[in-house]
Amino acid sequence: MIEVKHLTKAYKGRIVVDDLSFNVATGESVALWGPNGAGKTTVIRCILGLISHQGHITVAGFDTKRDSTAARSLIGYVPQEPALYGALTINETLALSCRLRNLSLDLVSETADLLNLAEPGRKRVADLSGGMRQRLAIGISLLADPLILLLDEPTSSLDLDTQRQTAALLQSLKRPGRAFVLTSHRVQEVEMLTDHVIALDAGRKVGECTSKAFTSTWGIQSWLNVTLPPHQAAPAQTRLEAAGYQSQQYGRGVLLQVSAKEKADALTFLHNARFDVLDFEVWR
Repeated sequence: MIEVKHLTKAYKGRIVVDDLSFNVATGESVALWGPNGAGKTTVIRCILGLISHQGHITVAGFDTKRDSTAARSLIGYVPQEPALYGALTINETLALSCRLRNLSLDLVSETADLLNLAEPGRKRVADLSGGMRQRLAIGISLLADPLILLLDEPTSSLDLDTQRQTAALLQSLKRPGRAFVLTSHRVQEVEMLTDHVIALDAGRKVGECTSKAFTSTWGIQSWLNVTLPPHQAAPAQTRLEAAGYQSQQYGRGVLLQVSAKEKADALTFLHNARFDVLDFEVWR
């Protein structure tokens, strides 16, 4: 379905994707895994034919350089931060997307029903929650019933409950004839949504494995994702780092690498330091 051969991309002399090759078969779901700056989003943009590159990419036999329009017509794309018009309603946004792609307007109601967007269809995009905006972006990507879905960190900016709901929605969209390519920092999301993992670092492929073998292959430890009020995330990270915890700001809180014992200790530390723990989740 997707064939990437010797893909290389540089910006101002700095190589961000370095001689990368991989295939995605029909019906297969593949995760591109790696730290920020590993080149994951650049790979997605190259598959879409949005940026120039060296090497060759084909989508269902269409070369993305010579036949970019034909290749893109087979792809549904969900970006990390959807660019939507705030003044339009949900229904107007779906209708505009149909008109731009010469699709039947009957798809507006069909897609809204599929994604439970029919009831709030008259709401303006500017008034939607982050989860609803992402659901709308997924709806736009599905209008043409694509053979391929490219999902670039689809839940990274969402709260924990909405992350779970969005991941469950994406799981329901999988089918034998549709290929997925997902970039994600969430181990559970990778294990839930994909069959195969390609690990990237500094633009190079450093390994690959099945999703079932993902955590054991890469020695992934437990992480504690703690949701806090927005104004407390930065000070909490500072206090945690000073106490010896490896942590980073993530979404609406902090993400800590912890052992089994440290999970409870870290939550106790935050409580005693008078931070308001709103929710927490353990990732492997």
